[in-house]
Amino acid sequence: MSVNVKIVNKSHHQLPDYQTVLSAGMDLKANTDEPIALKPMERWLFPTGIYIQLPEGYEAQIRPRSGLAAKYGVTVTNAPGTIDADYTGEIKVSLINLSRDTVVIQPGERIAQMVVAKYEKVTWNEVSVLDETERGDGGFGSTGRN
Repeated sequence: MSVNVKIVNKSHHQLPDYQTVLSAGMDLKANTDEPIALKPMERWLFPTGIYIQLPEGYEAQIRPRSGLAAKYGVTVTNAPGTIDADYTGEIKVSLINLSRDTVVIQPGERIAQMVVAKYEKVTWNEVSVLDETERGDGGFGSTGRN
């Protein structure tokens, strides 16, 4: 199943694409004119040159690329970032270098993944007490380490 999404490409690159047939996310590329050196703990907002208009009931999630994160310590600062259906501005990706080394991001390099997902709106049902569950109010770590 696929959903029809309007897209404007003002980048120097091809449209975001799936790398494999079963990929959930499309790669977004850095739309820069020159390499950007990210020093350790430095953040930079990368333009993509991509503008989308999602149908109502859908969002786009911006997620880190596992290779950049695992190999180089570069990740998306607000992962996952959310693009709402009423936002039609340029998609930008905020990256941070969590490594000890400077990492250079090249023009056109794949910097993040975008996953388009359907979501449900919530209607609140205000009550004075919630139903009992096995976990109850057990928070972080309450279900054990393994």
